[in-house]
Parts: sequence; structure tokens; C-alpha cells
Amino acid sequence: MSDVYSEKPWLKNYDPHVPPNLEYEEKTFAEKFKEIVEKYPDKTCLIYMGKMISYREVDRLSNQLAAYLIKNGLQPGDVVGMHMPNIPAHYIGVVAVQKAGGVSTGLSPLLTPHEMEHQLNDSKTKFILTVDVLFEKIAEVADKAGFETVIVSEIADFLPGVKRVLGKMLKKIPTAEVRPLPGKKVVRFMEAIKGMPADPVLVKRDMDDIIFLMYTGGTTGPSKGAMLTHRSYMCNRLQTLTWLDLKPDEVALSAFPLFHIAGLALGGFSLTNGATLICVPNPRDAHFIIECAKKYKPTIIVNVPTVFYELMKNPEFKELDFSGIKFCLSAAAPFPPESIGELESVIGPNRFIELYGMTETSPVTCCNPRYGKKKPGSIGMPISDTEFKLVDPETGELAPLGQPGEIAVRGPQLMKGYYGKPEETAHAVRDGWMYTGDVAYMDEDGYFYVVDRVKDMVNVSGFKVFTRELDDILVKHPDVDLAA
Repeated sequence: MSDVYSEKPWLKNYDPHVPPNLEYEEKTFAEKFKEIVEKYPDKTCLIYMGKMISYREVDRLSNQLAAYLIKNGLQPGDVVGMHMPNIPAHYIGVVAVQKAGGVSTGLSPLLTPHEMEHQLNDSKTKFILTVDVLFEKIAEVADKAGFETVIVSEIADFLPGVKRVLGKMLKKIPTAEVRPLPGKKVVRFMEAIKGMPADPVLVKRDMDDIIFLMYTGGTTGPSKGAMLTHRSYMCNRLQTLTWLDLKPDEVALSAFPLFHIAGLALGGFSLTNGATLICVPNPRDAHFIIECAKKYKPTIIVNVPTVFYELMKNPEFKELDFSGIKFCLSAAAPFPPESIGELESVIGPNRFIELYGMTETSPVTCCNPRYGKKKPGSIGMPISDTEFKLVDPETGELAPLGQPGEIAVRGPQLMKGYYGKPEETAHAVRDGWMYTGDVAYMDEDGYFYVVDRVKDMVNVSGFKVFTRELDDILVKHPDVDLAA
């Protein structure tokens, strides 16, 4: 029986270059990266504080790190914790872990000691890659977690010699003490790779093996590890690159951290497409981001709404030359519709794109079109090979057109499940549909609008009241900057 969602009204509003279905390669992350290195060996892969690092160099360094990991006991499927800002060692680490056949998990520096201990033990993390200025956060839980080795990078690693020495001496580059940890091996990143062979490393992995174990959903209890597979992640890579019409000549500027699924998506999709990534170690440093935009001329800028707010407050941002910008993209939180006009008055009309995703879907599922009509306040429409339906959380019935319901999503980018939690997996994924916990409605064109979380929906005298709608009303008051 047909319904408004199975009819997929969004398909008629796809950009002409986007097909409803895609052909996916049977290639893992490491296999695709190898292909890109062979195609663009001397192209700049990373830009870091003025230092250009080519794809050939990232390939060599990641081979050395992969060799170190294997030599020190990493087995296929072992987990490596990534606990760093967006510095070269983090990008190199992501590639190296895949070459060595491992699984990486993002460790946010914002985790409390209890949360860090939980994630390290729940994931059975064996190695940790961190940076000296965050080392104490690992040291705090060292006696309570089972990891074996800590590899410690520095902010100054990979910078030219003079810049590295003077930056540390003049305290313009932060550093911190690194000390031994009883029962653990602690080694500096540059020492770990020193002398290791640069021969190609490519441990065979299958498409249904785990690539990333990303933790999520800790607001009502311990966080859960979403098991993303090579298939789910690489399918989402092609879906996203196709939808946004991203080419190998892109230069991407983003403050999204790699330990977050959004940063990992942008970083990984770019690394396996030949694009250039501008490293932003401190996402709160608006001046640094603006200087990078001025100097390196990015073609795309990707951030959370709060970073865009901070940029818009800065007169320097408004004076930048945006003629080479293809689009600015916002994700991970709603972008107030009334602020879109202000941003587009700076970057140019029809250049702002808002998308929707979640850790469990690798992450992108829904997006405004790259070239077509973008609707303020909308998360856009389901991307290729992706289905949405809205379900009344109280009755389980499909929500009528224009009425709110919980988003359920189905597609090849869906996770394998929550690590070690079959009951929670069964609750979230039913008959192949991921129930997101987000409430939205769909308009007649197939665009979706998120209004709340299911758990935040309030029933007042029989009427459903959504806190997001209250926020949108409050923020219109001249004395209110943000409402949440």
C-alpha cells in the first residue's frame, strides 16, 4: 500500500546531476586512499600552519605508523583511540589505522574521566594516539583502563624546524609534560615512526568489517559505540560526494574535530577523493579560521552553527573575498532560519547548505540540494538510496503529510549496530529502519524540518508542543541572541 513517504516526493526536486540510486565500489577506505595517492602523489593533502604536506608524504608517514602499530601488537579489528585536535598526526593516524587493519574510535577531550574510562574499556581500546597538551586526560584514567600503548604527538610536529623551535621557545605553540605511566608504553609520535619502514601496508579487510567505532547517545546513560562498517562509511562517502558535487580540486576549511563523526566524514571523504584539507587545531579560534580562509582560498567551509555565529561577529570575516567559495555547510545542530540571510549576504546567495545526519548513519542522510532550492529551516531531503518516513511515537502510525513524527531512516549507510548492546540495537533498528529520536515534518516537496527530540516533546492538553518551536519564537525577541 502506497503512502506519502514511499512515493518519495523529494526525488522530483533532486539536482539534475544526482541519481536516485548509485553504483558502489567494493573498496575499503585504505584501498581507495591507495588509489588516490597513485593518482595525485604530489598534490597537497594537508595544510598546517603554513606547512604543505602532500599525499605522497601522508602515505609514507601512515605506512610508517601502521608498521609501528603492527610491530607492537595491533591485530586486525583492534581498536585505536584518537584523542587529538585536527593536527597532521590525527589525519595520518586515521589512515594508518586503516592500513594496519584496525578500528579507530574518537575520544573527545571534553569527556569526563568517568566517560573516558567507560569508552576506553567498553571499546577495548588497545592503543591511544594523543597530543602532549591532552596527555593528562589519558593519564587520569590509565590505572582504570586496559589500553597498552600511548603515542604522543605535539602541536609543533610537522612544522618547519625554525618555526617549531621558536614557536615552543616563545610559547606561541602550547606544549605540556609527558611522563611515564605504570604498566603502559608511552612513546612520542615522531620517535614511534622514526626508522620504521615506509613500505606499503595494506592489511586485507572486508567491506562488512568495522572501520570506526564512534560513541554516541550518552545523555541518558553510558554512551554506546556505533559500529560503522567499511561498506556503510564508503557508501555514505559516495552519496555525499555525489550530492554535493565535490571534486578532487576542493580545498576544505572546517573546524569540525576529527574525533567527531562530522569531522571524520569530511576528513575521510576528502582524503579518499584527492581534496586538500586545511587543519584547524582550535575550533574556537575564529581569527585563525579567518586567516586560513584569506591565505588558502577554500572552496568549501564546513562548521557547526556556533562557529558561523562567531565568524559573522568578526568584521574581518565579512571583508573576505568569497568569490571562490562554492558553499558553506552547517551540520550537527539546527541553524536559525533568520540567520541564513545574514550569512548569505556575506558569502553570496544560494551558497548556504544545511544537512542532517547522525553517528549511526555514517553520518549523512538528508541535505538541501547543492544547486537547487534551499528552504530555510529545512534539513533538505533524503539523499540517494536513502528513505525517510515519519512515525507517530505514541501510536506507531505513519504521520500524515505536514504532521510531525519521529524520523526513521533506511539506507546503505546504516550502522551494523551498537557494540555489545544487542537489545539497544534492536530498539533503535527495527525492520531495517533506524529510529532516530528526532521529530520532524515533511512538506509537499519532500523537504523535512526537524522540530524536536522525541524525549523533549511535551503534551499540553492534548496538543504536541515542541521546544524547538519555542526557541524559534524566543530568538525573534531583540534582546535574545540564542535560545536552546
